Amino acid sequence: MQKQIFALAVLTLCTSSTFVLGATDTPETRRREAERYLQATPPKAMFEDMADKMAVNLPPAEREKFKQMLTSQLDIPALAKAMTDAMVKNFTTEELKALADFYGSPVGKSAMQKFGAYMADLMPTMQAEIMKAQAKANQSLPDQSPR
Repeated sequence: MQKQIFALAVLTLCTSSTFVLGATDTPETRRREAERYLQATPPKAMFEDMADKMAVNLPPAEREKFKQMLTSQLDIPALAKAMTDAMVKNFTTEELKALADFYGSPVGKSAMQKFGAYMADLMPTMQAEIMKAQAKANQSLPDQSPR
């Protein structure tokens, strides 16, 4: 009987401590999970992959220059810090933990490997739509020419 009571007490303590730890949402816990997320999805690798995939939309002679420009001039530590700070500001610890868990998993890693191709496929349409929206906005402005 004592073993059962002891086991019940241990189970109760483990369950309640997991609940308390899971409920903690502080800037420190957010930062820890944001850093874990960035370990699962390193910014440098993400930008290099995106540059590779986006470069295929350019003429062959311009691809390497584009990839070099996009990746070699980026201050990755500054971007990683900005990403971490923004995640800490905008997401809860629980959300960041879920992101880190997902993107650290085999399925999440597979999805991230496809993200550059996804962005490359989407970018021409996004650029075209932005240009159309800008043209429409310019047409609706009053004529600013001097009279």
